[in-house]
Amino acid sequence: MEVFVARTKLEIASACERLAKASVLGCDTETSGLSPKYGKLYSIQFSDGEFNVLVPLSEDITMGAFTDLLADPAITKVFHNAKFDLEFLNAAGHRIENVFDTMIAEKVLTRGANQSASLAETLYRYFAIDLDKSQRAKFTKKWDGVWTDDLVNYALSDVVHLPLLMREQMAWLEKLGLTTEFATQIQKIARPQD
Repeated sequence: MEVFVARTKLEIASACERLAKASVLGCDTETSGLSPKYGKLYSIQFSDGEFNVLVPLSEDITMGAFTDLLADPAITKVFHNAKFDLEFLNAAGHRIENVFDTMIAEKVLTRGANQSASLAETLYRYFAIDLDKSQRAKFTKKWDGVWTDDLVNYALSDVVHLPLLMREQMAWLEKLGLTTEFATQIQKIARPQD
């Protein structure tokens, strides 16, 4: 897993240039809470499945060209629980086009079966990957905002598998004839913003 923390304008431009070549990007945010009204956006992470980038917004870094990546309709942005991330990103003034939500896809695929659609359990079912979520507890309003290697690796572990997970889920949605149902559900949360 290639890890890159984009802090300077040059690093942001370089990372964006590389990620802009992807047709699918895993995306995630880290925040201080559950609502953008009361919480802060600490970071945004991107992954094409190999190149993994964290933008440490808590260190007063701006998004730069990453804003253009989010708005690019030619790139599918894959989130898990997109509604949450989109609320924070929209509140920060970012436009996000072409969204795929692996949590919604999993709920459509399991059709109410008594299975969790959490990212950790979904990744385990598809790929036998164990996600360590213990670092999440550090992202509180009292956190100093400095990104350690452990925190960077934790944040990027959520996005690195999203492009492959999307491909697997799309194959199952197509095989089971559920693509229309998924499209209906995704439209409820991922309408292009005005």
